[in-house]
Amino acid sequence: MQPIRLDSLDAFAAIVRCGGFRAAAAERGISSSALSQAVAALEAALGIRLLNRTTRSVAPTEAGERLLERLAPALDDIRLAITDLDQLRKNPSGTIRINAPGPAADHVLCPLAFDFMRLYPDVKVEIISDAAIIDIVERGFDAGVRFGKQVAKDMIAVPLGPSLRYAIVASPDYLRRRGEPATPHDLVRHDCVRRRFPGGTLATWRFEKDGEVLEVTPTGRLTLSSAHQELQAALTGQGIAHVFEDYARTHVERGDLTEVLRDWSPKLPGWFLYYPNRRHTGAAMRAFLDHLRTYKWRGGARNPPAPSLVEEAHHTRQRKLRP
Repeated sequence: MQPIRLDSLDAFAAIVRCGGFRAAAAERGISSSALSQAVAALEAALGIRLLNRTTRSVAPTEAGERLLERLAPALDDIRLAITDLDQLRKNPSGTIRINAPGPAADHVLCPLAFDFMRLYPDVKVEIISDAAIIDIVERGFDAGVRFGKQVAKDMIAVPLGPSLRYAIVASPDYLRRRGEPATPHDLVRHDCVRRRFPGGTLATWRFEKDGEVLEVTPTGRLTLSSAHQELQAALTGQGIAHVFEDYARTHVERGDLTEVLRDWSPKLPGWFLYYPNRRHTGAAMRAFLDHLRTYKWRGGARNPPAPSLVEEAHHTRQRKLRP
């Protein structure tokens, strides 16, 4: 038996339902001759006549009636399934799983997700905070959040939130005891609160001013693994911490922390939301991406346009300071 086309089966059912070729052709928006050819091809493939045709009427043969008896419910089920998919597209549902570092989750992803869920009550969002670089597809995530240079080349990346800035902070008590650093070079004489990443490496502190770029490997007795811990250490006078400005802002405004080396801390490219380069992205994820593109961040700024994931090469000299 030759392959049977679904549209030919649907054409046959439409002719019987409408009582003729002309009405069925009008319903489907095609010519009567095209419809006649589709049914003729179906009969040829099956090797049996399905319709009795006269100049005035069209009626199914016994074989046509038997086929239609089984075919009509199946076509109805297919139409219902397609309608359900269309409803899913218009009213997204399901679960979105996103992997993100803690700072990204705290300051950009969670506010975005909370606003999104208010608009899409049938969508569930699961955010897992993790600083480790992982394979989001292998781990079952729909998307991840990282800096642009950390995103794999086979992923689609969208800017997430405004630009970032690090703040170098310490308690007023610590600075009274130890003095305030005037340049990044002075940090080698201070207790710095260090950060160790899940992979085992220590975070370096990057500074830039007047065309000079410095990378400092901080010295200090205390090493921690999260920004919240570093902030608490600075608040209790343990040393100088290097945290995202959003973490420290309220404490600086209240006077609990003092920012130092501010003129050495320029703005940096922000986070990126990235996801697999698939032909069909789920309806819930599509809605989330659409919401991201129009979301207003703190201060009223909209999501920035997508820059290149490769940071511009510095036209300045760069040096590394080590203890």
